[in-house]
Parts: sequence; structure tokens; C-alpha cells
Amino acid sequence: MKKRSLLLSLTLLLTVSLVTACGGGGSNAGGNAGGDAGGSSAGGSNDPSQLIVATGGTGGTYYPLGGGMADHITKNAGVTATAQSTGASAENVRLLRDKQAEIAFIQNDIAEYAVNGTAMFEQDGKIDAFQALGSLYDETIQIVVAADSNINSVADLKGKRVSVGAPGSGTEMNAQQILEAYGLKFEDTQLQRLSFADSAKAIQDGQLDAAFQTAGTPTAAITELAATTGVKIIPIDADKIDAIIAKYPFYVKTVIPGNTYSTVPNEIATVSVKSMLVIRADLSEDLVYKVTKAIYENTDKLGHAKAKEIKLENALAGVSIPVHPGAKKYFDEKGVK
Repeated sequence: MKKRSLLLSLTLLLTVSLVTACGGGGSNAGGNAGGDAGGSSAGGSNDPSQLIVATGGTGGTYYPLGGGMADHITKNAGVTATAQSTGASAENVRLLRDKQAEIAFIQNDIAEYAVNGTAMFEQDGKIDAFQALGSLYDETIQIVVAADSNINSVADLKGKRVSVGAPGSGTEMNAQQILEAYGLKFEDTQLQRLSFADSAKAIQDGQLDAAFQTAGTPTAAITELAATTGVKIIPIDADKIDAIIAKYPFYVKTVIPGNTYSTVPNEIATVSVKSMLVIRADLSEDLVYKVTKAIYENTDKLGHAKAKEIKLENALAGVSIPVHPGAKKYFDEKGVK
């Protein structure tokens, strides 16, 4: 009996040892695979099967450009991509953080706020879930009113019905900083927070006096409004431009050429920030390399006037946050500094 009991115990011990060895070996192999997938070109098993490109409102520039980029990513990077309309820059950062999107359009000033946990990200704290994919083009702050409006200066916005873009958007922060240069706060206006398209419709319907819109020119919503109601673009005074840039150095002086919009024949002095693409930091180097290549080698096929300003040689201009290793690999190959 004792012999039989001893034999059973030895058999059980041997079985447990074998199972433990197999389980341990499997776990170790899986861990190595997961490490490669996290960011090396040899991995990619943790990459999503579909990429969401977070853009902006349908009346802005991000959305149509994002749709074109998604098409070329799908055709050339071996993964399906889809553009999604959003509240733009600030919302896009949070979508990346929450893994609700993989690629996003964002203003360079908003990227700075996010990585430092300042401005609209004070409650979020520092967000390091994304890295730069590349710079795109200048985004111009445009202050839009109806053609027959008696508003001719930023100072005239006091007491008026003013939209400053979607809540938490880059446009909202730009509006705050420009009003500040004129000694105004949001509380000095009848503030509204509307998307590009909704702001244009409200001006057309006489429900809104002015709207801030930060976007590449020409902006679809403003072009359409000019064709229906007619618009004016309010200039920013030269001394105020200098003051804005002195305090917020991510701005640059900009002139909107005459006839950019059908009812605005003269040049308009204003300021711009830089638009850029950012991407989830945890995506593999191989995938991000292919995505970067698909975008920057097809800018002439994006079907939007602003795409002409996207130049490979300027892909790192205005980028102050870390560049994803996959994008860096592509830019290094092309000699982009």
C-alpha cells in the first residue's frame, strides 16, 4: 500500500513539473513577442487591425485632409485607416490617450500644452501617450464676420456674440490669447462654443456676430459662407501681433492673400500656428514607418488645396515633442532634419 501511495505521489509530482515547465516556457515566449511588438520593426503583433485618424469638424481642413490620408494609408501601409470627425486638437489628444484613435491632427501649441500638462490639460496632467509623426502646414487664426457687419477690429468684439470654436479646441485657446492682447476676456463677450460649420450657419442665420476659426486657408466653411452671405476677415493690428508672438512664441506672422475668399479682396494680417500629425507612442516602428511613408509620398494626391503646402523637407519644422522612432527612421532615410 505504501509502495502504491509513493508511486502515485511521484507520478503527480512529475505531472505538475511538466505542466509548470510548459506554462513557464509559453509565458516567457509570449513576453518576448510582446516586447518586440511594443515598438520595434520586428514586432507589430500588438498593433490594431484598423487605424482611426482623428481630425476635426467637417467644415474645417483636418477632416477632408484626414480622409485623403486614410485612403493612402489603406492603399500603401497594409492596414485599414478611417478618418473620424472630432472636436479637433484637444479632444484628439485625449482620444489617443484613451486608445480611441491611433493618428491625430493637432496644433503644435496644443501638443506643447498636452506634454507639459498645462492650459486645458491642467486637470489631465502630462500626457505622454503620443509622439510626433510630422509637421504639415500653417494654421491661420481667422476672425470671421458677415460682410455687412459693423465689426472692423478685434476690439469691436466686446459685448458681441462670439464663437471661439468647440469646447477645449485649439481655436478656443487661440481666441483667448488674441482677445487678451486687446485687454478682453471671454466674459467681455456673449460667448458661444460652436464648431466651424455651426459657426458659419449661425452667422448666415444672423444668430452670431463673429467666429474664430483656426484652420488652413482656404477653409471650407468660410468659403461656403462667403459664397452665400458674404464675409469679412478681421485683421489683427501689427503691434498686437508683436505682443502675441512675444508672449506665445509658437505663433508666426501671417498674411491671408487677397481673394482667398470671394468677398475679401484685400490682404489680411493675422497670426498662425503649425498643424502636425501625432501618433500613439505604443504603435510599432514598422507600422509607423509605413504610415509616414504612405502620407508624405502621396501629398500630391490628397485632393485639397492645403496639401500643396505639405512638404517632406519641412516635416520636422515646428516639432518640439519627441518624434516616433518609425517616423524618424523614414525621415532619416530621406535626409530630413
